[in-house]
Amino acid sequence: MTNAMSNAMTAFPLQHAGTPVGTPDIDNLAINTIRTLSMDAVQAADSGHPGTPMALAPVAYVLWQEILRYDPAQPKWANRDRFVLSNGHASMLLYSLLNLTGVQRLDHEGHATGELAVPLEDIKRFRQLGSLCPGHPESHLTTGVETTTGPLGQGLATSVGMAIASQWLGARYNRPGYTLFDFRAWTICGDGCLMEGISGEAASLAGHLGLANLCWIYDNNHITIEGSTDLAYSDDVAARFAGYGWNVLRVGDANDLKQLTRAYETAKRATDRPTMIIVDSHIGYGSPKKQDTASAHGEALGEEEIKATKRGYGWPEDAKFLIPDGVRERFAEKMGARGATESAEWNARFEAYAKAYPWLADEVRTLLARGLPEGWDKDIKPFPADAKGNATRNTSGQVLNQIAKNVPWMMGGAADLAPSTKTLLTFDGAGTFGPNSRGGRNMHFGIREHAMAAICNGMTLSGIRSYGAGFLIFSDYARGSIRMSAIMEIPVLQIFTHDSIYVGEDGPTHQPIEQLLGLRSVPGMRVYRPCDANEVIACWRAVMTTTNHPSVMALTRQNLPTLDRAKYGAADGSARGAYVLSDCEGGTPDVLLIGSGSEVHLCLGAQEILAKEGVRARVVSIPCTALFDAQDDAYRASVLPNAVRARVTCEAATTIGWDRYAGLDGECVGMSSFGASAPAKDVAAHFGFTPERVADAARKSLARVRGAHVSGSTGGAR
Repeated sequence: MTNAMSNAMTAFPLQHAGTPVGTPDIDNLAINTIRTLSMDAVQAADSGHPGTPMALAPVAYVLWQEILRYDPAQPKWANRDRFVLSNGHASMLLYSLLNLTGVQRLDHEGHATGELAVPLEDIKRFRQLGSLCPGHPESHLTTGVETTTGPLGQGLATSVGMAIASQWLGARYNRPGYTLFDFRAWTICGDGCLMEGISGEAASLAGHLGLANLCWIYDNNHITIEGSTDLAYSDDVAARFAGYGWNVLRVGDANDLKQLTRAYETAKRATDRPTMIIVDSHIGYGSPKKQDTASAHGEALGEEEIKATKRGYGWPEDAKFLIPDGVRERFAEKMGARGATESAEWNARFEAYAKAYPWLADEVRTLLARGLPEGWDKDIKPFPADAKGNATRNTSGQVLNQIAKNVPWMMGGAADLAPSTKTLLTFDGAGTFGPNSRGGRNMHFGIREHAMAAICNGMTLSGIRSYGAGFLIFSDYARGSIRMSAIMEIPVLQIFTHDSIYVGEDGPTHQPIEQLLGLRSVPGMRVYRPCDANEVIACWRAVMTTTNHPSVMALTRQNLPTLDRAKYGAADGSARGAYVLSDCEGGTPDVLLIGSGSEVHLCLGAQEILAKEGVRARVVSIPCTALFDAQDDAYRASVLPNAVRARVTCEAATTIGWDRYAGLDGECVGMSSFGASAPAKDVAAHFGFTPERVADAARKSLARVRGAHVSGSTGGAR
């Protein structure tokens, strides 16, 4: 830093420059480096949001420099504090910090590469193809980004999951003299985050649980994309969060480093409740024209505006992406040195812990690697054939308990529907995670599907093998957070029951039609819909051995026969997504009957009907389309031979998507409308979900292949 720059910065008035008064010049310089990097990156991209990073630079600087427990050289150190930027449009704030603090880049195995997590060249290519600085932070892409954010409120709810994970991990693994886990979750958010309903769901649960290791820092700048928040928002945020049971603090000026430090220290001393810090700020620090408008929030400032702003900072107005001497060193001498000491102490503590408690240390290593303990599936036993059978939600609940008993870091719960989803852990010692019991493994999320799914994301990102549960129809309420699981490539499981129109009397509002299609369409998502108890086992095995994909289990309310596997294909075929469940006698099949879940049994019934007519039919069970589509051509052709053009697909949901298996000559038996309120058997008959209808569809497809014309209708079939 030159003396001229130092003098110019110190002398420039606060109301223009936005720099804190009375603080060391080097701190001002570091804060303004964050601001100018943000301005320059957005300008170079001609896209992005410079105003919020500029306003929040002091807020984030103090948190990282003085408070955050974080070692840039070990960005995956297990007991690091988690920093979440919920208002992800301010991503340049985070990228600037990751660069200036020297956070090291890790490869996909977690090994250091010797490179910066965010090189300056990637900042210069902000929002460009292949850059480590995408428009919103992505955790699977950029080391140091703890969770993907962007959809407002997601980061807030995810941070609740992180705080829960810290508390649970501490309860299980900490021992006298050996504190392994007590990390905190610090989250910056904005007006938009607090307007989104997910923030209320998550804050309510966090307050109920008394998560004292959670702090949300609210950028109270009164600006959203459309303009002043007065247009649509007048909440008393302090009263709202006090009502949730939070400790509420206020910092009247985002540039007051001393008040910020005092607020953060107060949050650290909390013992029985989370903390909300309301920080008053002004978005951007340019001319008055830009200073109080949404344009500073949602677009580049422009070259002349940037020059004027840099002059206000005492900055060389033509310099771009300037990192003055001393800035990196300032971060290194405080945050870097503190983090290195804290992580080294933790590593030494863990080595001693491993000698005192070797079995627990093995658990910690395994969970951090997303592994499974030896013998995790030892209690799973095949279900005997049973014509009456059982609902797959019931058999899934049994398998869940058999697995979770042997995977100590598996925990989750339902959105107030555990008795119906059969997701309660009932084995000895399972317990409940609550305000006064941090070691329990049953979560009670309340009727908060969206927050539940995001909280599960945060728990999984912190080492827990988490699951949420509810009715399939309410996956719509959780959809935003489920999509984030897929983007982040994390193995969160959502268990959804009441998977079709067989819900019956509850009627169309509770009968899923398009939900399976919607979930299957999410890239990276694996949706499992087992046809009987033993397919349930096979699907659970596939779910548990997955480390980088989220999963959905779609399960029935009604009983399904447990098939005799001595007669039918082995359920292990589910591991490849689809398999031949029942083949025909006498050579190549004339027609393929393809079903999932409960409708597989309709296909088996149709096979018997067609056999009496001399029609050779093969029944294929397809519990997971994503897994099947990922198989090689040879396997897929062995299950669905290309030469067999007569095909029928059957699922008690929308037919959209099934045409890729039915082909041009096939028939898709499914729903083209919403359901109806009536007993399940009456609903099924009304919409034609019977073996006879499947057989009729097979005849129609065969006739098409053979060139004949068949009159009549197959109802809702294609």
